[in-house]
Order: sequence, then structure tokens, then C-alpha cells
Amino acid sequence: MKMKKDEMRDVELIIGKILRVGVIVSAAVIVIGILLYFFNGGAGYPNGEWPRRFGVMFQGIAQGKSYAVIMLGIFLLILTPVLRVVVSIYAFAKEHDRLYVYITTAVLIILIFAMIFGYNG
Repeated sequence: MKMKKDEMRDVELIIGKILRVGVIVSAAVIVIGILLYFFNGGAGYPNGEWPRRFGVMFQGIAQGKSYAVIMLGIFLLILTPVLRVVVSIYAFAKEHDRLYVYITTAVLIILIFAMIFGYNG
């Protein structure tokens, strides 16, 4: 049974809202990091250094280090389209469109591997 037009429209609205909210939240976090940079008089790290691991980033956020906050904003911006892919998989599954579920799942797997390999250097 195919997904009803109203349900599909609702999913499209949710996807649009996810993208909007993700961009707005990440932009707000980045702006807060930039403001911290100016108020603190610097990045909070020695020259040429920045947080390279999530644990270090979260420690830096707790300490009010501007680069850590900016990095969180960038990470949230990267996660926004990934979340959109996850919602798309759900929408295609609801519609019983197996081909697109497979294709979108492959895209999600590629995104996850790219993030893991990028994270590990």
C-alpha cells in the first residue's frame, strides 16, 4: 500500500523543518563561538591547536573555549543532512519503495564511513 499524499506531504514538511532547524541551530552555535572568541580574546587554545576529538571538544565547550564551540556548530551543520537521509529512509520504507530504501541506506552507510575515516585521520 502506497503512502497517502497527506502522509508524504507531512514527511516532506518534517524534512524541511529538520534542515531549517539544523542550519539555524548550527549557525547560532557558531555565532556564539565567534562571540566567545572576541570576549575571551582568542581561541582558548595555543596557536595552531584546536580540538581534534569529541571528548576534547566537549571539555573545551565546558571551559568556554571559542574554537570548541565553533567546532560543535560545524559538527551540527554536518549532521543536518545526515539526519535528512535517515528521515528519507523512513519515508521510503513507509511508502514500501524498497529500491529507494536500499539506495538511501547505501548513501547513509557511505556518509557514516566518510565521517569515521575523516575522524580517524
